[in-house]
Formats: sequence, structure tokens, C-alpha cells
Amino acid sequence: MSLDDVLARIDDNLPAATDRLLELLRIPSISTDPAYKEDCDRAADWLVADLNSMGVEAEKRATPGHPMVVGHVGEGKPHLLFYGHYDVQPVDPLDLWDRDPFDPEVQDTDKGRVIRGRGAADDKGQLMTIIEALRAWKEVKGDWPCRITFFLEGEEESGSPSLIPFMKENAEELKADVAMICDTGLFESKTPAIVTMLRGLLGEELTITAANKDLHSGMFGGIAMNPIRVLSKVVASLHDDTGRITVPGFYDGVPELSEELEAQWQGLAFDHASFLGDVGLSQPAGEQDRTPLEMIWSRPTCDVNGIWGGYTGDGFKTVLPSQAHAKISFRLVGTQDPFAIRESFRTMVREMMPEDCTVEFKDHSAGPASGVETDNPMFEPARQALSDEWQVPAAYIGCGGSIPIAGYFQTILGTEPMLVGFGKDDDQIHSPNEKYDMESFHKGIRSWARILDALT
Repeated sequence: MSLDDVLARIDDNLPAATDRLLELLRIPSISTDPAYKEDCDRAADWLVADLNSMGVEAEKRATPGHPMVVGHVGEGKPHLLFYGHYDVQPVDPLDLWDRDPFDPEVQDTDKGRVIRGRGAADDKGQLMTIIEALRAWKEVKGDWPCRITFFLEGEEESGSPSLIPFMKENAEELKADVAMICDTGLFESKTPAIVTMLRGLLGEELTITAANKDLHSGMFGGIAMNPIRVLSKVVASLHDDTGRITVPGFYDGVPELSEELEAQWQGLAFDHASFLGDVGLSQPAGEQDRTPLEMIWSRPTCDVNGIWGGYTGDGFKTVLPSQAHAKISFRLVGTQDPFAIRESFRTMVREMMPEDCTVEFKDHSAGPASGVETDNPMFEPARQALSDEWQVPAAYIGCGGSIPIAGYFQTILGTEPMLVGFGKDDDQIHSPNEKYDMESFHKGIRSWARILDALT
């Protein structure tokens, strides 16, 4: 039996595969809300049963939080690990959904057929592309292409608190030649891609305190220091007039693009005007000597994600607040050290405090960037397989977001990650009315079958 036979079986199986995905989507596996703990367990049980039905030796593994699903099948080289997550984001605000987020359906839209429901694109639909490809492979060929491990998580949307301990405790079992992660997307919704750069993330929250209580601005205005004024100065100082970040030592470890990768990115002909225009903007706001794709994928950033202080309710209150607050995130690249940047940032802010003000900091996330060398012998065959399915040359791209699991595979297991996904820019992940295109689901399954054939 040939690859063409497997692809034909995938086509024939699509209605049943879609029904299975809809069944999984009906389980409200919201990991961050304790009220849905039993539903997360139910989603894990569903996946175990589905894998078992294919002949995979899969089981639910307990953690202090939500369970992991681990399964093994096949033998021989290479050893491929497939990772995905079965938990989903909360659905608030519910009134912005056009239908019950956990009553999914296939809908016809002006852009084609879509699967609508929470988790359709992030990550249940993507996860099932892998499972459905292997189901068809086994049905046609009667055996597995190689040794395969499934590693499915239930806490990705809530910070993965159990992930690192579980990976360390089960490192020998989980080590593989490559870890396939299906949690990314197509470039500009049309070009298949392998993500080779993921930015790290550092999150800082600061509170500046001046007076020991809120003050009347008529009595104290002009003589008392306003912490919002101090905070505004801090925020304004984080970038210079060219968009460059001013935290001392911030650019230590930031690499330049290789000529080969730079040429490939230029060949993508990224339309930044359309990208920004879709959200009502027009001008790139990052470092002015960098291309738009560099700003998104390969350059570090500093952004204020929230800022508050004083009276913000209806009407007006003439008050000098006692405190002002901000949440600031840094996206990191290359070998930037998040902990060194944290200390440099805090030192910079402390030195800006006037005599009557103090500042306190609260840790949030802190993780380095991760990158993959494309000279790994599995990468080029996988890229060609994607090109064959989509009839568009697949690209190696960066990703502006952070997917910590990719770095953990490298640092904990010594396994290189390969990030391949089929999401589209308008999938509305984490938002109301999330969807996954039927094209992405169908061609995603076919893509994995082609990749399996190319690697084995």
C-alpha cells in the first residue's frame, strides 16, 4: 500500500474524523477554572479511549493538577513524539459568542466551511490532525510507520504547572529523535510553515507608592508627588525615539539573522500594511532599522500590558492616588537571559524613584527563547512534504509568541522540537467564536501522513 492509498483513506474518513473532533470539542476542558476539573479528566479519558481503539497503549497519568495522556506504539527508527494539549481557554465573555461554545458545529461561511467551537483551533483540532493521520495509516498499511509516543497535556492554557516535574520524572520514557508540536499556524493563512524561532517571555508587575493614603488634589496638588507621574516617566523611558529598548544590557545575546533565513523571509513578501490594517493600524512601531517580519519574529520587545492608578470610575474624583501600577512584558530572542534582564530592569526603575516614592515588584513569567537548527536531517524532508500537500513552497519562519514546551523538550529531554500547525490568522483563538477551517483540518491530516512517509 502506498502513500496515495493512505491519503485516499484520509479523504474517505473525513466525515467520521470530523464527528470525532466535534465529540471532543463538546467536553468543556477549561484547565484554569477548578469548576471544570472533572471535564478535564473526561477529556483525558476520551483521548485514552480513542488511542486505545487504534491499538495504541495509552493511559492517563496523574499529576498534582490535570492529568497527562501518554501512549506508545510501533518500533524502529525514527522515534517520533507527538505533543498537543486537550485543555482550552475560558469562554468569557459568553454574550459575544454566536452559539454555545461547547456545542460545536460545522458552518458554511463566505470563506468556506469551518468548525466552530472553543478549542477547535487551539488545540483540539490540531491535535486530532496527528491522531487521524496515524489512524488512516494503520488502517491502510496494517502497521505503524515507526516508534511513536503520544504526550498530551491538560494544563497548557493555565501555565503548565505540572509539566516540568512530569517531564523530569519521565525523561527516559519521553526522549525521542524529534518532538512534533501541532500548535502553530500557516503563514498569512496560506503558506505551510515550520516554526524555528520562538520568543521567550519575561513578565514584571510594579507598584509605585508615594503618600500613605490618597490625597485631595486641591490641598496637596503641586507639593505632593503623584506616583502616576513617576510611573509615566518610567514607561516613557523604556524606548528611545527609534523604538529601541533602553534597559541596560537588554540586547546582550540578540543574534542577527543569517543571510539564508533573511532571504527566505524576504521571499515571503509579507504585507505589513494589510497585517496592521486589519486591526486599524498602519505604521510599524518597533525598531525603525528592522523589517516588519524581524520586528515580529526575531527581535525582542517591551510592552506595557496594563496600567492603573487613582480613580477610574464614572464621573470625576480629584484625587492624588497613593499608588500606581503597571504590568510590563518582554519578549526575548536568542540567548537573552530573562533573569539578568529582570534585575537590570528593576535597577533602572529603582534609580528613577524620587525621594518620596518606593517601588515593589512582583514576578510573573520568566523563560528564555528557543530556536531550532534547520540542518537537522528531518527538517528538509518535512518541509518538502508540506510543500507537496499545499502546493506552495513551505517556509521556515519565526513566531512572535512563546511556546515554552518547545524549549523544555530541548533542555529537559535533549529532543529537538518541530513545530508544524495549520491554524489561520482569523481563527479567533482565545476569543469568542473560535473556529478551525475544514481545509486546515483535512489538509492538516494529509500533511502529517506525508511527513510520516517522508521521515520513515
